[in-house]
Amino acid sequence: MNGLMLTGMSVVFLGSAETQPATSSALRDQALAAMKRAAVFFRTQVATRGGYLWEYSLDFKHRAGEGTAIPTQIWVQPPGTPSVGEVFLEAYRATGDRYYLDGAVEAAHALAWGQLSSGGWDYLIDFDPNKSKAWHYRRDVEAGDTQAGRRRCVTTFDDDNSQSALRFLMRVDKTLDGQDPTVRTAVEYGLRHFLLAQYPNGAWPQRYVAKQPPEKFPVLRARYPENWSRTYPKRDYGSFYTFNDNTIPDCITTMLLAHDLYGKPEYLASARRGGDFILLAQMPEPQPVWAQQYNANMEPDWARKFEPPAVTAGESIGAMMALRAVFQATGDPTYIEPLPRALAWYKRSRLPDGRWARFYELKTNTPLYFTRGQYELTYDDRSTPEHYAFKGAWNPAEIESWYQRVTRVPRDQWHAVALEMAKKRSQKPARVDARSVRKVIDALDDQGRWASGQKVLCGVFITNMNELIGCVRPIHP
Repeated sequence: MNGLMLTGMSVVFLGSAETQPATSSALRDQALAAMKRAAVFFRTQVATRGGYLWEYSLDFKHRAGEGTAIPTQIWVQPPGTPSVGEVFLEAYRATGDRYYLDGAVEAAHALAWGQLSSGGWDYLIDFDPNKSKAWHYRRDVEAGDTQAGRRRCVTTFDDDNSQSALRFLMRVDKTLDGQDPTVRTAVEYGLRHFLLAQYPNGAWPQRYVAKQPPEKFPVLRARYPENWSRTYPKRDYGSFYTFNDNTIPDCITTMLLAHDLYGKPEYLASARRGGDFILLAQMPEPQPVWAQQYNANMEPDWARKFEPPAVTAGESIGAMMALRAVFQATGDPTYIEPLPRALAWYKRSRLPDGRWARFYELKTNTPLYFTRGQYELTYDDRSTPEHYAFKGAWNPAEIESWYQRVTRVPRDQWHAVALEMAKKRSQKPARVDARSVRKVIDALDDQGRWASGQKVLCGVFITNMNELIGCVRPIHP
């Protein structure tokens, strides 16, 4: 097997002809040099006030997040500013080089500047003095300007947007021991509003502005609607209880991290309530999995024109993983009791080609698709739109294996087994493929860019930096 293992600060090759210590040391030095060159390019040439988009042309005339952007804008949604900032933070942890920490702090300050009055973030932040007036920020509230009026202030939980920003800010805050007031204030404000955004039943919406009257969102169990329209109704779904794009699991992950870092019980309680909602949202037989989104009556409902009321093989994986995470944090086996029923559904719902449909019709469990162009609901998969995964390899095998290993012992030992498994995973020595590391190093041009055709992509920067970080990172239990 070609690869290498890190021991302390040295690199030991496994099953490779390159076993000379000098060669190992040289590779690590080359990786360190490549990391610094790439980081310097990103911080000095790509960054806008410490923040990042998704892609740039080599001459920087074209910039884009999910859509075209201008030089004063940065993006929040991964692989935007929080994702790039996380890489800088990991590079600092691996090397101790303050240059990377400074890059992470710059990214954190950019996010703090764009934090909305509702506690989270829009998809983009615009530093233009005039254009930025279209949003209502936390700093406006702190200055006494408490009414948003017609300014935008919608916290977006979709696409791990606000969650990724807050998790990154928390990690920076912890690294700085809470000594950066800009970061600490953003974290405290964000956590407070994440709690306010959580519904009485433990769910989070796709988008949030202000706390809603609890009577509008009663605590109910998921149910099948008596009937549902096969035609897209074109109505707002921002307040729906949302699993789409892993929204609720990402919120749970954020609150679990908050509890790990700060130890406050209200964060763990919030994660538990999120787990409680997932229990409520599991559909009854014959489809004991989850829908992408639910209305206030706890019925699967429409979101976009290609997201019908249905159960989903895609986001149900995230729901099960979130239940596992809450179980590991609390030791309460209630959170993993739904797994066998859901796993059985996956077995009987697999398609002949070995994959799963994203959507299955309510009650009949027939795979649902849409026609290209007109987006008409159909059972035929031969002409689906290409922009969306209507089929996928959403295989729950890893979750099933984990569940079997945990539950093969008496029930009162389940939690101990789960914690031991998690500990072993975290302590497993990293293995680095020397050929992959060299490929990443060699791909870096003389300006410090990993060019993808005529573009610089943040996703490529993140992937390649992580490859190099794995090479240089010391191993600690």
